[in-house]
Amino acid sequence: MIALPEMAAGQRGRRRRQELHGLVESPANGRLKLTFAADTGFHREIKRRVGEYFERTGRSSRDNPSMYAKSAVLLLWFFASYALLVFAATTWLHGALLALSLALAMGGVAFAVQHDGNHGAYSRHRAINRVAGMTLDLLGGSSYVWQWKHNIAHHTYTSLHGADSDIDVPFGRLSPAQPRGGMHRFQHVYLWLVYGLLVAHWHLCEDFKQLATGRIAGTRFPRPRGWSLVELIGGKIAFFTWAFAIPMLFHAWWVVLLFYAATSVVLSLLLALIFQLAHSVEEAALPGPLPGSNDVPRPWAVHQVEATVDFARGNRWLSWYVGGLNFQIEHHLFPRICHVHYPRIASIVQATCAELGVRYSAHESLLSAVRSHWRWLRRLGRLPLAEPTARA
Repeated sequence: MIALPEMAAGQRGRRRRQELHGLVESPANGRLKLTFAADTGFHREIKRRVGEYFERTGRSSRDNPSMYAKSAVLLLWFFASYALLVFAATTWLHGALLALSLALAMGGVAFAVQHDGNHGAYSRHRAINRVAGMTLDLLGGSSYVWQWKHNIAHHTYTSLHGADSDIDVPFGRLSPAQPRGGMHRFQHVYLWLVYGLLVAHWHLCEDFKQLATGRIAGTRFPRPRGWSLVELIGGKIAFFTWAFAIPMLFHAWWVVLLFYAATSVVLSLLLALIFQLAHSVEEAALPGPLPGSNDVPRPWAVHQVEATVDFARGNRWLSWYVGGLNFQIEHHLFPRICHVHYPRIASIVQATCAELGVRYSAHESLLSAVRSHWRWLRRLGRLPLAEPTARA
């Protein structure tokens, strides 16, 4: 079992430079049973260079006007799509188009608003980050659980089997370290259907199960108390009210459930697509701990870069919509820097990797990344044994 470290966002004693620019230390402060190799200077150097970029340009790493404007556009898109779907749609075609619009708007809010807010990358002010982060609760998830599942587990132990629950997809094998079953031979075909159910499973089951058990992927986390519990319960009530109760006042229950299913399937595929393309592709190097130990052979920052792949970095519209999540390498190294800066600092990160011998991978387009994910699923479905760590 792996004990999660304490949440970094609230820790005291961060250096002023980190507070100004959102530069985070490698996660060595918690109670870890998986141990990364010591930093060889790469992490220190890349933080220094990115910090110098902000000092030289005078840009603010958070509280960016463009971020506030983007949030307003996405939230307006979400509320308008919902209002028109519930109160104005008169035909099945209208309903289908507005359900698609609602799913896309929800995806935009999830990618570009809640994600930065829950990472503390939206603003220097905790209250503003909290408001932005709670848009996840509005969308039906739990920002409290997310911060443990994503910010701590995923960002600390990226793609490490048994520690990062993001690779634990039902009926799927996304890592060479995961056991292979006979059905996995066809996962490159059927797993897309599973992806379509992830949001409904999240809304109706996963958060409640994790809160009841106090575990994420077998790892303990503290159940919410006090105001955190109030926010969680209030978020769940708000979601079930707007998603089910209000629409059922104006439409038959089966129509509401049908459109919820359609919207959640589109949103599921969208979320799965964007997040899987960062880690579950051929180019991501995913060695686990050394045999017979809990020692990860790479330093933490090197592991983040080599286990992560960027994609479609030149697509400005996609970068805007997905909140910079196509720059996942930069996000994993600097999760507390607002995503609007990722295109600018990517060249710094890539150049530093080239100089210091750290593998940096990026797909030129979204389509090439999707193809790589499909091939990776097929490859893992056919491999009977875990790949050797030499793959890195």
